[in-house]
Amino acid sequence: PPERALVLCVDEKPQITARAPTAPILPMRPGQVERHTHDYVRHGTTDLFAALNAATGRFIGECRARHTSEDFRAFLDTIDQAVPGDLDVHIILDNYAAHKTGIMHDWLAKRPRYHLHFTPTSASWLNLVEGWFALLTRRQLRRGAFRSTHDLEQAIRRYVGATNAEPRPFVRTKSADQILDSVKRFCQRVSNSDQ
Repeated sequence: PPERALVLCVDEKPQITARAPTAPILPMRPGQVERHTHDYVRHGTTDLFAALNAATGRFIGECRARHTSEDFRAFLDTIDQAVPGDLDVHIILDNYAAHKTGIMHDWLAKRPRYHLHFTPTSASWLNLVEGWFALLTRRQLRRGAFRSTHDLEQAIRRYVGATNAEPRPFVRTKSADQILDSVKRFCQRVSNSDQ
């Protein structure tokens, strides 16, 4: 990024379900794995809006009931209040329709320090915040039992707090060429699988 600039990787994780198993989870015992029922009760959903600072690993997150363009614009207001006013802000995000509405154009026109950079279609994996979403799911959500959206949102806020207590930037371990070669090999394998 240019000097005096901040790069934020921004996205939404929609429809995170607050769910709880229908029976208690039975803990591991010697010679026996943890057991739980396959069915659960849904207690509502929440949408997480997220901004990951690419340089520091610090995180800005906000849960909302929906993910409309108005909700996204409100999240950008949260970002605007959280980042230093003397920095240009470069936002990396996907091509979701809510990111390109008139509301967004009006918001950006009033804030020339903001610059949007869209990932190519079907390439959301390029956005580093997707890796953070994967960690959130694996470490906090997958095995959680949430009896309300309030419980779910509290768990998400705790994870955001833990992330910000010891932030670490996400660093790709492979070069772009290595990643593209891997994708190419996968595509060749898949396209030749029926032969």
